[in-house]
Amino acid sequence: MQQVRHVAHLARLELSDDQVDHLSLDLSAILDYVDQLNRLDTDGIEPTTHPLPIHSVFRDDETTPSLDTESALKNAPQRERTFFRVPKVIDRGDA
Repeated sequence: MQQVRHVAHLARLELSDDQVDHLSLDLSAILDYVDQLNRLDTDGIEPTTHPLPIHSVFRDDETTPSLDTESALKNAPQRERTFFRVPKVIDRGDA
């Protein structure tokens, strides 16, 4: 219980006595489980970062030529010279 109160104090948390009791039980269960894991024989078992083999679902990056300005702006609803014209979204309050 004192550890829970100490950690709560460091985290600037105000806990009721019921919350301290509940968190003490949770912390005890977590530490019991860690102790159980520490007792397992893991000699000869290779460390892993993921329980299952994973692979990237993304395609490889490939360098391709960029669109020229006219092709990029061809279907733009509005344009201004060589730029897309979009509605103003930031109001500076100058008006």
